Amino acid sequence: FFIETTTAVLLLLHLFFVKMVCIRMATVNDLLQMQTTNLWCLPENYQMKYYFYHMLSWPQLLWVAEDSDGKVVGYVLAKMEEDESQPPHGHITSLAVLRTHRKRGIATMLMRRSQVEMATVFGAHFVSLHVRKSNRAAFHLYTETLKYAINDVEKGYYADGEDAYDMRCTFPHKNKNDLESIVQNLSVMKLENKASA
Repeated sequence: FFIETTTAVLLLLHLFFVKMVCIRMATVNDLLQMQTTNLWCLPENYQMKYYFYHMLSWPQLLWVAEDSDGKVVGYVLAKMEEDESQPPHGHITSLAVLRTHRKRGIATMLMRRSQVEMATVFGAHFVSLHVRKSNRAAFHLYTETLKYAINDVEKGYYADGEDAYDMRCTFPHKNKNDLESIVQNLSVMKLENKASA
C-alpha cells in the first residue's frame, strides 16, 4: 500500500510540475531556443537574422512559454506592419508550441500577450496573420478562441504552393474605456500566469 501511495504521489507531483509554464517577454537569449522550437514544429523556418530583426524592432511583441526547467516550449514572433496606407496594425509572423505542451492554452496566452502589447504600446487597430488552409487546429484556435475572421485567401502563399487564409482580429479600443478594459484583462492574465508558475 505504501509503495502504491508513494508512486501515486510522485506521479501527481510529476504531472503538477510538468504543467508549470511561465509566459514572459522574450529576450535575446531566447532566440536560439525559439528557432529550435520553430524547426521542430513548423515547415516555415527563418534564419537567425530574422529573429534578431524582430527583437531589435518590436521587442514587446515577442513572448515565450518557458517550462520549470527553463526550456522554451512555445513562442510567438510578431511585428508591426509599416504600411502607411492602412491604420497601425500588427502581424503574427510565427506561433509554435511543442507537441508535448499542446492543449494547455499556451498558444492562446502567447497570442493574447502579444496582441495586448500591439494595442497598448503601438496603438494597433487590428492584427493579421496567415494560416494554411489545411491547418484545421490552428484555424480553430484563431476563429473560435481568438475571434479572428477570414479577410482573404492568398493563392499559393506557401513555398509548397498551398493557399493561406489571410485572417484579421480587430481590437476593441476605439475609446479610452475599451483601452482600460484591455489593460485590466492583461493584469488578470499576469496574476493567472504567476499563480500557475
